[in-house]
Amino acid sequence: MTIYGTALLAFCHLFGVVVGDLLGALLGCRSNVGGVGIAMLTLILLRIRFRRWGWLTEAHEVGVHYWGALYIPVVVAMAMQQNVVSALDSGLVAVLAAGLSVVSCMACVALINRMERRTGVAVEGGEVEK
Repeated sequence: MTIYGTALLAFCHLFGVVVGDLLGALLGCRSNVGGVGIAMLTLILLRIRFRRWGWLTEAHEVGVHYWGALYIPVVVAMAMQQNVVSALDSGLVAVLAAGLSVVSCMACVALINRMERRTGVAVEGGEVEK
């Protein structure tokens, strides 16, 4: 059932690209701002929600976990597509947006970690005790 993981990853990738481009347009720079982080957080949040709603069977979970594990190389490939020189030439707004996206991603990861610990959802190291 790896195809479900592929479909979810493709949706998250496209969602991150669209939202990152819109955010870049709103900030006045012609580049993707935070699309990679948005895509990664969307994948994590949707996986948690789907599991909580019971939409993921064991086979589906394996497919989503497989692509979640491969997502880091995909993130690196996505990040290499971005035009960093253009973002830096756009001025302080792009640098400020990058800094704020890093801080907000760190806060979201901390929030997701707390949600997983509270609900007893399995994490990388195994099952969390309730």
